[in-house]
Amino acid sequence: MQAFGDLLPEWTVEQAEAELRAQRDGEIPCTWLAEDDDGWLGSVSLLHDDHEQIRGWSPWLASLYVQPQARGRGIGAQLVAHCVVAAARLGVPRLYLYCEAAMLPWYRALGWEEHQQLQLGPLAITVMRIDPAVGSIVSMGETAPLPNPPLRALHEREGVVPGN
Repeated sequence: MQAFGDLLPEWTVEQAEAELRAQRDGEIPCTWLAEDDDGWLGSVSLLHDDHEQIRGWSPWLASLYVQPQARGRGIGAQLVAHCVVAAARLGVPRLYLYCEAAMLPWYRALGWEEHQQLQLGPLAITVMRIDPAVGSIVSMGETAPLPNPPLRALHEREGVVPGN
């Protein structure tokens, strides 16, 4: 919640928990967690809509977050790749995300391309896109499950909500 507070100030913990608990693996929406023996490292979601001001495109890789102590270990790239592969398996022809300018090179390196620049509330953002069938090959070399840290669909962990 803290990571997205500026963009979604009205979004409550209770709303987030309800949304996450309603998800099922193999369907949109779905959220995956990266974990190790010490707990939650990060998460990413595949959503129909990411923000009310940008509903013209769908679906979205959204809410990518890696805990500060876990950054620099490739976890974010693994989460992105896992989401792209899941989208490919669901037959998604084009997947979108949005980010600020500082993240453009990172996403480009993962095979994403710029789609459109917009102002979203207080943020100047770039909407990016990828063809999941091609992007999963670029990101991972093949469409196979990712290595450690294990990624699990949220519903596989009863009662686990990122950030709690």
